[in-house]
Amino acid sequence: MRTISMFLAAGLLAAPALAGGPVDFWLTVLHNNDGESQLIDAGTGLEDFGGAARFATVVANLRDQARTAPAGGSLLISAGDNFLAGPEFNASLNNGVPFFDTLALELIGYDAAAIGNHEFDFGPDVLADFLSGFVNGPVFLSANLDFSNEPGVQSLVNAGRVARSTVLTVDGRQVGIIGATTPSLPFVSSPRNTIINAVAASVQAEIDLLTSQGVGIIILTSHLQGIAQEIALAGELTGVDAIIAGGGDELLANPGDLLLPGDSPVGVYPAMSTTLDGVSVPVVVTPGDYTYIGRLALGFDSAGNLVEIGTESGVVRVAGGNQPDAVQPDPAVQAQVVDPVIAALQDQAQNIVYSTDVGLDGQRPNIRRVETNLGNLIADAFLWVANDRAPSFGLPTVDVALANGGGIRNDTIVPAGDVSELANFGILPFSNFLSVVPNIPASQFKEILENAVSQIAGGNGRYAQVAGFRMRIDLAQTAQTLDASGNVVTPGERVREVVLDDATVLVSDGALAAGARDVNIAIVDFLARGGDQYPFRGAAFTSLGVTYDRALTEYVQTELGGFVSVFDYPAGGENRVIALGGPAAVGVCPADLDLTAGVNFFDIRAFLALFNAGSSAADRDEDGDIDFHDVQAYLDSFQIPCP
Repeated sequence: MRTISMFLAAGLLAAPALAGGPVDFWLTVLHNNDGESQLIDAGTGLEDFGGAARFATVVANLRDQARTAPAGGSLLISAGDNFLAGPEFNASLNNGVPFFDTLALELIGYDAAAIGNHEFDFGPDVLADFLSGFVNGPVFLSANLDFSNEPGVQSLVNAGRVARSTVLTVDGRQVGIIGATTPSLPFVSSPRNTIINAVAASVQAEIDLLTSQGVGIIILTSHLQGIAQEIALAGELTGVDAIIAGGGDELLANPGDLLLPGDSPVGVYPAMSTTLDGVSVPVVVTPGDYTYIGRLALGFDSAGNLVEIGTESGVVRVAGGNQPDAVQPDPAVQAQVVDPVIAALQDQAQNIVYSTDVGLDGQRPNIRRVETNLGNLIADAFLWVANDRAPSFGLPTVDVALANGGGIRNDTIVPAGDVSELANFGILPFSNFLSVVPNIPASQFKEILENAVSQIAGGNGRYAQVAGFRMRIDLAQTAQTLDASGNVVTPGERVREVVLDDATVLVSDGALAAGARDVNIAIVDFLARGGDQYPFRGAAFTSLGVTYDRALTEYVQTELGGFVSVFDYPAGGENRVIALGGPAAVGVCPADLDLTAGVNFFDIRAFLALFNAGSSAADRDEDGDIDFHDVQAYLDSFQIPCP
């Protein structure tokens, strides 16, 4: 369910109306964003909605309707995130160029497309492959990205396939379309050597250039990760007539619009904002996954001024089955895209890679805010595989592992039973490679952990699932803040205790422990490069040549014998991360966990290490040592009850 609060805060409902006047030319802008490789349908429980083949049919119908205007025409624009790592896109990677997403966009007939952040998830080389598969595709746009240091994409810039802007002729009128991409690109994807320039200045320079060439109508298609960003951007620009937003997936709708089951709009369509020179402009966006098409009817006077927004403007859902607005799939898209992807997924679904007797929690609200058993399993896999491969790379023993919640994407509880290749890939879908960052000072490790817990309340993807240590955090304390370059502006104070599994104390009572040593970290390369603003500050790292999804299957198959046990990974986790204070505090009663109030895991860590080091084999249980599972009942007997 989407909320309206952010839009109220942005002043979205209080923008002035257009001045009005005689319309000389109607331009219907059809648009969507964040298709993200959801090519078959809208997903489980929504099979009657979405899908690229149905989407193509609805687009064709809306284009036909736009042709009935006495003067005018239509354009189809994507606002970015035109593919996404996952099982569907993996089918493309296995199929070769052109990708299925490339075929879908070309067959649907886009005129222009913004470059979003997910286009870089596999790096610029895969983006170049995606783009090179088009024969008569759209121009891909971003005014603020410079590809001069990325030869693969730059060759497409030189060929005119990628540009800052493009000019299209619609019913005799020139329409300029400019693209823009989020400046947070280095923190949310893998742009490598792509240069990211300031958005407002780059877009304004392109507006001025097109205007000087006599282009009278200017449309911006931008992927800034939330419509509030585009609303704010409008106030920094002059000369733009409409903004097509992407990345936030917000639903804007009007009374009477048919919506997907469970959807609720956050505001009316279109939203309005005001430019730097006081002109009202519409700002629009749609939910992703090929579930809706936005229809923005713009009326211009003879001088090219926007004077009216047509009453037919709004969102049109994409439906099939027995829905009252159902359409038939486009035959070409169905045959060339949807059917082959379905076949590829069926093959993946039949390949069982491991089993589990416990549900593994990867639900987005949990995996990005609290420890879960799936998070523990993944972090353990990173640590085990890293140590298994470290000697062959000349690397030291790896101490700890971090897995960001944003990289765990299944958003479900994986049920007990067999887990297929398809399901495993859905858990960890990105092209992330397990890596080792050695010799990170304890002070910097604390900074990294402070970043990981700095935005828990908002469910940010930087939250870390951990292995090799335990920590206590206090969410009532000051959160770390960083600047755009990842430099620490406000030191965080949330990380209160950090204890390695060998009983080494790194942080005590919020401060570095005396003599706290360096640590060697297993982590995906995306984070090692500074993704999610992890403050590694250019530290050298070594990629181990194994993707993170493969690391998970290798750990379960080899170390766990192909079976995940509830004994090893109980639901709710193992209190590796104890969160106190604030609305996101979880786990048992704070009195049980405070270091001064009762027995807790930190208090007995040193005891366990000493016991295991000094006891004889006869003193130990069948596992060979005393561990947290073995002493759970002992701990429970010392718990202080909550009021």
